[in-house]
Amino acid sequence: MKDEAASVAGLIDDAGARISAALGLEKREARLEARVLAAFAWEVAPAWLIAHDTDPLTEAQTAQFTTLLARRLSGEPVAHLTGAREFYGRSFQVSPDVLIPRPDTELLVELALARIPPGQAMKVLDLGTGSGCIAITLALERPLAEVTAVDRSAAALAIARHNAGILDARVEFLDSDWFTALTGRRFDLIVGNPPYIAAADPHLTRGDVRFEPLGALTAGPDGLEDLRKLAAAAGAHLQPGGTLLLEHGYDQADAVQALLQAAGFRHIQSWPDLSGIRRVSGGDLSE
Repeated sequence: MKDEAASVAGLIDDAGARISAALGLEKREARLEARVLAAFAWEVAPAWLIAHDTDPLTEAQTAQFTTLLARRLSGEPVAHLTGAREFYGRSFQVSPDVLIPRPDTELLVELALARIPPGQAMKVLDLGTGSGCIAITLALERPLAEVTAVDRSAAALAIARHNAGILDARVEFLDSDWFTALTGRRFDLIVGNPPYIAAADPHLTRGDVRFEPLGALTAGPDGLEDLRKLAAAAGAHLQPGGTLLLEHGYDQADAVQALLQAAGFRHIQSWPDLSGIRRVSGGDLSE
Protein backbone atom coordinates (compact mmCIF):
# COMPACT_ATOMS: atom_id res chain seq x y z
CA MET A 1 0.00 0.00 0.00
CA LYS A 2 1.06 3.61 -0.48
CA ASP A 3 1.90 5.73 2.58
CA GLU A 4 -1.29 7.77 2.28
CA ALA A 5 -3.30 4.56 2.67
CA ALA A 6 -2.99 5.11 6.44
CA SER A 7 -5.98 7.47 6.11
CA VAL A 8 -9.53 6.57 5.08
CA ALA A 9 -9.33 8.54 1.81
CA GLY A 10 -5.83 7.30 1.05
CA LEU A 11 -6.78 3.66 1.50
CA ILE A 12 -9.84 4.03 -0.71
CA ASP A 13 -7.91 5.89 -3.42
CA ASP A 14 -5.19 3.25 -3.46
CA ALA A 15 -7.70 0.39 -3.48
CA GLY A 16 -9.69 1.97 -6.31
CA ALA A 17 -6.56 2.25 -8.44
CA ARG A 18 -5.65 -1.38 -7.76
CA ILE A 19 -9.16 -2.63 -8.57
CA SER A 20 -9.19 -0.62 -11.80
CA ALA A 21 -5.81 -2.00 -12.87
CA ALA A 22 -6.52 -5.60 -11.89
CA LEU A 23 -10.08 -5.93 -13.21
CA GLY A 24 -10.13 -3.40 -16.04
CA LEU A 25 -12.90 -1.29 -14.52
CA GLU A 26 -13.37 2.41 -15.11
CA LYS A 27 -11.75 4.48 -12.35
CA ARG A 28 -15.07 5.83 -11.10
CA GLU A 29 -16.61 2.36 -10.86
CA ALA A 30 -13.51 0.95 -9.19
CA ARG A 31 -13.47 3.73 -6.60
CA LEU A 32 -17.16 3.14 -5.87
CA GLU A 33 -16.40 -0.54 -5.28
CA ALA A 34 -13.59 0.42 -2.89
CA ARG A 35 -15.98 2.64 -0.95
CA VAL A 36 -18.59 -0.12 -0.72
CA LEU A 37 -15.99 -2.57 0.57
CA ALA A 38 -14.70 -0.04 3.10
CA ALA A 39 -18.16 0.74 4.47
CA PHE A 40 -18.89 -2.97 4.75
CA ALA A 41 -15.56 -3.84 6.35
CA TRP A 42 -15.89 -1.16 9.02
CA GLU A 43 -19.68 -1.43 9.41
CA VAL A 44 -20.22 2.27 8.76
CA ALA A 45 -22.54 4.29 6.54
CA PRO A 46 -21.11 5.63 3.24
CA ALA A 47 -21.44 9.17 4.60
CA TRP A 48 -19.03 8.25 7.42
CA LEU A 49 -16.27 7.71 4.85
CA ILE A 50 -16.61 11.33 3.70
CA ALA A 51 -16.85 12.80 7.18
CA HIS A 52 -13.76 10.87 8.32
CA ASP A 53 -11.73 10.91 5.11
CA THR A 54 -8.57 12.23 6.79
CA ASP A 55 -8.81 10.00 9.86
CA PRO A 56 -5.90 7.62 10.39
CA LEU A 57 -6.81 3.93 10.37
CA THR A 58 -5.97 1.37 12.98
CA GLU A 59 -4.11 -1.78 12.07
CA ALA A 60 -7.32 -3.75 12.63
CA GLN A 61 -9.29 -1.54 10.22
CA THR A 62 -6.59 -1.81 7.58
CA ALA A 63 -6.46 -5.59 7.96
CA GLN A 64 -10.25 -5.93 7.70
CA PHE A 65 -10.29 -3.93 4.49
CA THR A 66 -7.20 -5.58 3.00
CA THR A 67 -8.74 -9.04 3.38
CA LEU A 68 -11.82 -8.01 1.39
CA LEU A 69 -9.74 -6.16 -1.19
CA ALA A 70 -7.60 -9.23 -1.87
CA ARG A 71 -10.71 -11.28 -2.59
CA ARG A 72 -12.06 -8.57 -4.92
CA LEU A 73 -8.72 -8.38 -6.75
CA SER A 74 -8.98 -12.13 -7.34
CA GLY A 75 -12.29 -11.49 -9.11
CA GLU A 76 -14.93 -12.24 -6.48
CA PRO A 77 -17.98 -10.00 -7.03
CA VAL A 78 -18.55 -7.21 -4.54
CA ALA A 79 -22.10 -8.48 -4.03
CA HIS A 80 -20.74 -11.83 -2.85
CA LEU A 81 -18.27 -10.14 -0.50
CA THR A 82 -20.97 -7.98 1.09
CA GLY A 83 -23.81 -10.48 0.65
CA ALA A 84 -26.14 -7.90 -0.87
CA ARG A 85 -26.89 -5.84 -3.98
CA GLU A 86 -29.23 -2.90 -4.45
CA PHE A 87 -32.04 -3.29 -6.98
CA TYR A 88 -34.77 -0.73 -7.63
CA GLY A 89 -33.79 1.14 -4.47
CA ARG A 90 -33.88 -1.88 -2.16
CA SER A 91 -31.18 -4.17 -0.80
CA PHE A 92 -31.41 -7.85 -1.72
CA GLN A 93 -29.44 -10.67 -0.18
CA VAL A 94 -27.40 -12.60 -2.75
CA SER A 95 -25.06 -15.59 -2.78
CA PRO A 96 -23.26 -17.74 -5.36
CA ASP A 97 -26.60 -19.63 -5.70
CA VAL A 98 -28.32 -16.75 -7.52
CA LEU A 99 -27.59 -14.21 -10.22
CA ILE A 100 -26.51 -10.82 -8.96
CA PRO A 101 -29.30 -8.29 -9.71
CA ARG A 102 -28.23 -5.88 -12.42
CA PRO A 103 -29.43 -2.38 -13.34
CA ASP A 104 -30.40 -3.54 -16.84
CA THR A 105 -33.10 -5.77 -15.34
CA GLU A 106 -34.82 -2.72 -13.85
CA LEU A 107 -36.09 -2.12 -17.41
CA LEU A 108 -38.08 -5.36 -17.17
CA VAL A 109 -39.56 -4.16 -13.88
CA GLU A 110 -40.48 -0.75 -15.34
CA LEU A 111 -42.20 -2.36 -18.32
CA ALA A 112 -44.09 -4.72 -16.04
CA LEU A 113 -45.20 -1.95 -13.69
CA ALA A 114 -46.54 0.03 -16.65
CA ARG A 115 -48.83 -2.93 -17.36
CA ILE A 116 -50.08 -3.43 -13.78
CA PRO A 117 -52.66 -0.77 -12.87
CA PRO A 118 -52.20 0.18 -9.19
CA GLY A 119 -55.88 -0.37 -8.45
CA GLN A 120 -56.21 -3.87 -9.96
CA ALA A 121 -55.47 -7.29 -8.47
CA MET A 122 -53.71 -8.68 -11.52
CA LYS A 123 -52.11 -12.11 -11.48
CA VAL A 124 -48.38 -11.87 -12.23
CA LEU A 125 -45.81 -14.63 -12.73
CA ASP A 126 -42.02 -14.27 -12.46
CA LEU A 127 -40.11 -17.11 -14.15
CA GLY A 128 -36.72 -18.12 -12.72
CA THR A 129 -36.93 -15.72 -9.80
CA GLY A 130 -33.39 -16.22 -8.40
CA SER A 131 -32.93 -13.69 -5.59
CA GLY A 132 -36.58 -12.72 -5.99
CA CYS A 133 -35.68 -9.14 -6.92
CA ILE A 134 -38.19 -8.88 -9.79
CA ALA A 135 -41.15 -10.56 -8.08
CA ILE A 136 -40.58 -8.80 -4.75
CA THR A 137 -40.22 -5.40 -6.40
CA LEU A 138 -43.45 -5.88 -8.35
CA ALA A 139 -45.27 -7.02 -5.21
CA LEU A 140 -44.08 -4.00 -3.23
CA GLU A 141 -44.75 -1.48 -5.98
CA ARG A 142 -48.19 -2.97 -6.74
CA PRO A 143 -49.56 -4.29 -3.42
CA LEU A 144 -52.86 -5.44 -4.97
CA ALA A 145 -51.10 -7.67 -7.50
CA GLU A 146 -51.07 -11.42 -6.85
CA VAL A 147 -47.44 -12.27 -7.58
CA THR A 148 -46.19 -15.83 -8.06
CA ALA A 149 -42.50 -16.65 -8.57
CA VAL A 150 -40.92 -19.94 -9.61
CA ASP A 151 -37.41 -21.37 -9.67
CA ARG A 152 -36.02 -24.89 -10.01
CA SER A 153 -33.23 -24.18 -7.50
CA ALA A 154 -34.12 -24.84 -3.87
CA ALA A 155 -31.15 -22.73 -2.77
CA ALA A 156 -32.35 -19.78 -4.87
CA LEU A 157 -35.88 -20.08 -3.51
CA ALA A 158 -34.53 -20.01 0.05
CA ILE A 159 -32.80 -16.70 -0.68
CA ALA A 160 -35.87 -15.30 -2.44
CA ARG A 161 -38.12 -16.21 0.49
CA HIS A 162 -35.63 -14.64 2.89
CA ASN A 163 -35.60 -11.41 0.86
CA ALA A 164 -39.39 -11.35 0.75
CA GLY A 165 -39.51 -11.77 4.52
CA ILE A 166 -37.02 -8.97 5.17
CA LEU A 167 -38.81 -6.62 2.78
CA ASP A 168 -42.31 -7.70 3.85
CA ALA A 169 -43.41 -8.63 0.34
CA ARG A 170 -46.36 -10.91 -0.35
CA VAL A 171 -45.16 -13.37 -3.02
CA GLU A 172 -46.07 -17.02 -3.64
CA PHE A 173 -42.83 -18.96 -4.29
CA LEU A 174 -42.96 -22.35 -5.99
CA ASP A 175 -40.33 -24.97 -6.78
CA SER A 176 -40.90 -25.37 -10.50
CA ASP A 177 -38.94 -25.99 -13.69
CA TRP A 178 -40.56 -23.13 -15.58
CA PHE A 179 -44.29 -24.03 -15.87
CA THR A 180 -44.24 -27.62 -14.53
CA ALA A 181 -45.90 -26.75 -11.20
CA LEU A 182 -48.42 -24.38 -12.79
CA THR A 183 -50.74 -26.76 -14.61
CA GLY A 184 -54.10 -25.12 -15.23
CA ARG A 185 -53.05 -21.73 -13.89
CA ARG A 186 -53.23 -18.55 -15.96
CA PHE A 187 -51.82 -15.07 -15.40
CA ASP A 188 -52.41 -11.57 -16.71
CA LEU A 189 -48.68 -10.87 -17.00
CA ILE A 190 -45.68 -13.16 -17.19
CA VAL A 191 -42.14 -11.82 -16.87
CA GLY A 192 -38.83 -13.63 -16.99
CA ASN A 193 -35.08 -13.16 -17.06
CA PRO A 194 -34.09 -16.66 -18.21
CA PRO A 195 -30.59 -17.92 -19.06
CA TYR A 196 -29.64 -16.50 -22.47
CA ILE A 197 -25.87 -16.83 -22.89
CA ALA A 198 -24.48 -19.33 -25.40
CA ALA A 199 -22.65 -22.21 -23.71
CA ALA A 200 -19.34 -21.39 -25.40
CA ASP A 201 -19.53 -17.60 -25.01
CA PRO A 202 -16.09 -16.27 -23.99
CA HIS A 203 -17.73 -13.77 -21.64
CA LEU A 204 -18.38 -16.66 -19.25
CA THR A 205 -14.68 -16.71 -18.41
CA ARG A 206 -14.55 -13.03 -17.46
CA GLY A 207 -15.82 -10.79 -14.70
CA ASP A 208 -18.47 -11.53 -12.09
CA VAL A 209 -20.23 -14.26 -14.10
CA ARG A 210 -17.36 -16.64 -13.27
CA PHE A 211 -18.74 -16.75 -9.73
CA GLU A 212 -22.45 -17.03 -10.60
CA PRO A 213 -24.48 -20.24 -11.16
CA LEU A 214 -23.81 -21.48 -14.69
CA GLY A 215 -27.31 -22.94 -14.98
CA ALA A 216 -28.79 -19.47 -14.53
CA LEU A 217 -26.60 -18.06 -17.31
CA THR A 218 -26.31 -20.48 -20.23
CA ALA A 219 -29.01 -21.87 -22.52
CA GLY A 220 -27.67 -24.19 -25.19
CA PRO A 221 -25.34 -23.55 -28.13
CA ASP A 222 -27.03 -20.30 -29.21
CA GLY A 223 -28.34 -19.06 -25.86
CA LEU A 224 -31.94 -19.27 -27.04
CA GLU A 225 -32.92 -22.68 -25.65
CA ASP A 226 -34.90 -21.40 -22.65
CA LEU A 227 -36.30 -18.40 -24.52
CA ARG A 228 -37.72 -20.85 -27.08
CA LYS A 229 -39.35 -22.89 -24.34
CA LEU A 230 -40.89 -19.89 -22.63
CA ALA A 231 -42.21 -18.27 -25.80
CA ALA A 232 -43.82 -21.54 -26.87
CA ALA A 233 -45.29 -22.47 -23.49
CA ALA A 234 -46.34 -19.11 -22.05
CA GLY A 235 -49.54 -18.84 -24.08
CA ALA A 236 -51.10 -21.75 -22.20
CA HIS A 237 -50.60 -19.85 -18.95
CA LEU A 238 -51.76 -16.40 -20.01
CA GLN A 239 -55.24 -14.97 -19.88
CA PRO A 240 -56.56 -13.86 -23.29
CA GLY A 241 -54.90 -10.52 -23.99
CA GLY A 242 -52.23 -11.21 -21.37
CA THR A 243 -48.65 -10.04 -21.82
CA LEU A 244 -45.29 -11.82 -21.86
CA LEU A 245 -42.08 -9.85 -21.24
CA LEU A 246 -38.66 -11.51 -21.54
CA GLU A 247 -35.20 -10.15 -20.90
CA HIS A 248 -32.56 -11.43 -23.34
CA GLY A 249 -29.06 -10.94 -24.70
CA TYR A 250 -27.74 -7.87 -26.45
CA ASP A 251 -28.07 -9.43 -29.93
CA GLN A 252 -31.19 -11.57 -29.48
CA ALA A 253 -34.07 -9.12 -29.92
CA ASP A 254 -34.86 -10.12 -33.51
CA ALA A 255 -34.69 -13.82 -32.68
CA VAL A 256 -36.97 -13.43 -29.66
CA GLN A 257 -39.45 -11.37 -31.66
CA ALA A 258 -39.57 -14.19 -34.21
CA LEU A 259 -40.20 -16.73 -31.44
CA LEU A 260 -43.05 -14.63 -30.06
CA GLN A 261 -44.59 -14.23 -33.49
CA ALA A 262 -44.42 -17.98 -34.10
CA ALA A 263 -46.16 -18.56 -30.76
CA GLY A 264 -49.10 -16.35 -31.74
CA PHE A 265 -48.29 -13.15 -29.86
CA ARG A 266 -49.19 -9.74 -31.25
CA HIS A 267 -48.11 -6.14 -30.65
CA ILE A 268 -44.58 -7.51 -30.44
CA GLN A 269 -41.76 -5.08 -29.76
CA SER A 270 -38.39 -4.69 -28.04
CA TRP A 271 -37.26 -2.02 -25.59
CA PRO A 272 -33.75 -0.59 -25.07
CA ASP A 273 -31.88 -0.56 -21.76
CA LEU A 274 -29.86 2.38 -20.41
CA SER A 275 -27.09 1.62 -22.91
CA GLY A 276 -29.48 1.70 -25.87
CA ILE A 277 -29.35 -2.09 -26.29
CA ARG A 278 -32.65 -3.84 -27.01
CA ARG A 279 -32.78 -5.83 -23.78
CA VAL A 280 -36.45 -6.83 -23.31
CA SER A 281 -38.93 -8.11 -25.87
CA GLY A 282 -42.59 -8.93 -25.42
CA GLY A 283 -46.04 -9.17 -26.83
CA ASP A 284 -49.70 -9.75 -26.04
CA LEU A 285 -51.62 -12.99 -26.41
CA SER A 286 -54.40 -12.81 -28.95
CA GLU A 287 -57.85 -12.58 -27.36
